[in-house]
Amino acid sequence: MSISRIVIIGAGQAGANAAIELRRRGYEGAITLIGDEAHPPYERPPLSKDALVNPAGAKLFLYPEDHYAQQNIDLRLGVRATAIDTAAHRVTLSDGETLPYGKLLLTTGAQARRLAQLDDLGDRVHRLRTLEDAEHIRAQLRPGSRALLVGAGVIGLELASSLTDLGLETVVIDPAPRAMLRNSPEILSRFLQKTHEARGVVFHFGTGVEAARREGDHLFVTLGDGTELEGDVLIYGIGVAPDDALAKTAGLHTVRGAIVVNERCVTSDPDIYAAGDAVLQVHTEGHHQRIETWENANLQSTAAICDMLGQEAPESGVSWFWTDQCGLNVQFAGEMSAPRWILRGALEEPPFLLFGLNDEGAVIAAITVNQGRDMRPAKSLIAKGAKIDPAVLTDPATKVRDLAKEI
Repeated sequence: MSISRIVIIGAGQAGANAAIELRRRGYEGAITLIGDEAHPPYERPPLSKDALVNPAGAKLFLYPEDHYAQQNIDLRLGVRATAIDTAAHRVTLSDGETLPYGKLLLTTGAQARRLAQLDDLGDRVHRLRTLEDAEHIRAQLRPGSRALLVGAGVIGLELASSLTDLGLETVVIDPAPRAMLRNSPEILSRFLQKTHEARGVVFHFGTGVEAARREGDHLFVTLGDGTELEGDVLIYGIGVAPDDALAKTAGLHTVRGAIVVNERCVTSDPDIYAAGDAVLQVHTEGHHQRIETWENANLQSTAAICDMLGQEAPESGVSWFWTDQCGLNVQFAGEMSAPRWILRGALEEPPFLLFGLNDEGAVIAAITVNQGRDMRPAKSLIAKGAKIDPAVLTDPATKVRDLAKEI
């Protein structure tokens, strides 16, 4: 089947990957990539790290801007898609133009959740989702000043690391009992907390912001336990909400604010696909998931364009993500809810590796800390459901890659 034009709405990681991958896979028709930001497609992981600490050296953009033209990709920046006419196969843009499509890919991503109580304090309160957000935050950072961070997830801890590097006093607040509660086992959460505390970061867990006020350029928050904190800048991250607005108005199937797709990333309309943070993927065996990772954005967008072109999509493999903080590279693979974790090495002396086991003793997860070379064989152990004597798994004399070869 010949597709004359493929339109991609959303010029982030998933959208840009899809556009370039279409050319790599031999598609010769028209490609239009629509992004509502003024910047060419960029990666979000550096926003909490190098974009703040080393903006001149930060590698943000996925490709040079002229690369899209070289690949004959029509990159439309600073314009939004406002409507989809599924019957006519047309997209309406905010500048009034309409574009026909043969196939349409939605990579609309997600928006940072808002707290009006904090937003009302004005321009010294920030969220971090876009390059503009990072630029506004960086402009207010001063060594010796105090930053209040609301949210101790991955981004919150990365921010704590970056702000400490920049010489700020940093305080982290989260109503959860520990850091990275959603995506890290307790043994690693406690390790990361101690690492940050050794660098001067102060944590307030089990309590949230009850009241907030501003006096000049100073911010004051009162916590649920009565503690009052003062800061010069406040950054909050309480999760994201999938951006399904366009899909919903087009009549596509959505659940809990996310666009529902099948294993091939097809929506309820056979000519419309979706990938990335906005997606809830339903698998044939019945389970469903929404994954907010760099890797997932690439995998889903590739699966979508492979289906459009009638090609076989690569295997998704074991889920994986990473974080960089406090001079540590931490990589995660598999099920972070594993009931048992065993340690290879010493927490006090990185590098080390954690294996997550299920109740039958099979390896279902792994975490490497400054030990990235072991992640590939560890993922192989997870994929194979390897059952290995814990004494062998934790023995540093036995190489992980050798264990993977033996299974």
